[in-house]
Amino acid sequence: MLAVQNVTMRFGARILFENVTTTFQKGRRYGLTGPNGSGKSTLMKVFTGEIEASAGTIQRPGNMGVLAQDQFAFDRYRVVDTVIMGNKVLWDALHERDLIYSKAGITDADGMRLGVLEGIVADEDGYTAEGDAAILLEGLGVPEQLHERAMGEVQGGQKVRVLLAQALFGNPGALLLDEPTNHLDLESIHWLEGFLARFKGTVIVISHDRHFLNAVCNRIADIDYQTITQYTGGYDDMVTQKLEVRTRKESENEQREKKIGQLEGFIQRFGAGTRSSQVNSRRKEVERLALDDLASTNIQRPHLRFGAEVPGGRHPLALEGVCKGYDGEDGRIEVVRSFTAAVARGEKIALAGRNGSGKSTLLKALLEGAPGVTEADRGLDSGDVKWGHGVDVGYFAQDFRESIPAGHTLVDWLRQFDPEASLETIRKVLGQMLFTGDEGLKDTGVLSGGEACRLMFCKLMLQKPNFLVLDEPTNHLDLEAVIALNSALKDYPGTLLLVTHDEGLLHDVATRVWSVTEAGIEDFQGSYAEFLASR
Repeated sequence: MLAVQNVTMRFGARILFENVTTTFQKGRRYGLTGPNGSGKSTLMKVFTGEIEASAGTIQRPGNMGVLAQDQFAFDRYRVVDTVIMGNKVLWDALHERDLIYSKAGITDADGMRLGVLEGIVADEDGYTAEGDAAILLEGLGVPEQLHERAMGEVQGGQKVRVLLAQALFGNPGALLLDEPTNHLDLESIHWLEGFLARFKGTVIVISHDRHFLNAVCNRIADIDYQTITQYTGGYDDMVTQKLEVRTRKESENEQREKKIGQLEGFIQRFGAGTRSSQVNSRRKEVERLALDDLASTNIQRPHLRFGAEVPGGRHPLALEGVCKGYDGEDGRIEVVRSFTAAVARGEKIALAGRNGSGKSTLLKALLEGAPGVTEADRGLDSGDVKWGHGVDVGYFAQDFRESIPAGHTLVDWLRQFDPEASLETIRKVLGQMLFTGDEGLKDTGVLSGGEACRLMFCKLMLQKPNFLVLDEPTNHLDLEAVIALNSALKDYPGTLLLVTHDEGLLHDVATRVWSVTEAGIEDFQGSYAEFLASR
């Protein structure tokens, strides 16, 4: 069991949460939710002891597993060593022991230290650690031939399994995961959902993927109003319950406010008269009916709306025999081979496939000669890409930072996408994406990943393209922003090409699927749900 009692977390004068008491029970799977900056990752670090709470106490299980958020931090280590690192005491002892043994000469002090270290290794089952790690890896679907490989050689889906093995090494009572679906393809996400459903301990997960939270979690711990409130069910259940509680409380306060007004009117009329006992009675009732203090929410909801300046032609894009590849160690690797398709106006096409299958490569090939797109690294090896009459493309690159050069204010950088837009219009668009006050004067070179992502959406809203090409647009968004993007794309009147691992977005938006595999590209004429049903 993991529990917090009277825990407060402050950063300067800012309070993230205050006097929180809550318990995370064994066998339950909790989603930890709240907007960016609400304190989710901070609370995770409080759980692990990485940072201390401003006040309060933490009760932890004897062993906790933490899924590393940086999936590239272990690239230079062997897979099996990465797993053993899950037991820090053992790994540090093994590492120090190896350093001493590697010396040219071992001193008496070294010998004494080796005795201590060998004792630690024995206590932590270090002599069977590699075998235990191998059993765990195979149980998680990581084949033996990968165990001696460097992590940098392992694909994303297998890499997260290795990091899960690291978190599970030592049989933890609680498993903490911060954005575990980052860099995972949909097949790996589905595997992770199944694994967590079978895990017997406590699970606490932070994710901006609403579909993942709904699939995995049977409780939601929501950070808002400077406290943590637990709700039964998945993320959508929490939203419904939270709205009901808030609406009921506001309605009760409205009735109380009306009653207080009536009582205060009586007090004003008869306060100086002979009905003092009745006046005193009503004064006491006013005190009793004092309004509940409705703490303000820290949720900030962006307002996304993609318009199309002109509708464009009925056939905005046609592809004929498109081929695209890259030079690998063993020669030319063909990713897209002779792909032919025609896109009709208003279609919303999702590109599906494993990581590394070529989805982004296909997008970059299709952007050859795309009107309105200036980003580099576009083009194809052979074939034809024909853009229709009146098409204007808005492009959101996966590495969108390259699209935003440093040395401009946000306002000045946005002005190029609608030179006729007034300063008021640009500031309004910035405000819709939560840039307030003087933030429009910030330099583009100092933006965080999330801020740069929101600025790209400002660009698309000003540009008003009739053809959107979005490559992983949710990577830096919190749940509120993902929900706003979902609604904006459903309402978008233009044509869409979309790469995303957010399954909720695929279900709600896609009307057609291009499935990218090693065998080629399947053009499925139907929704994403119909595509899955056909597999």
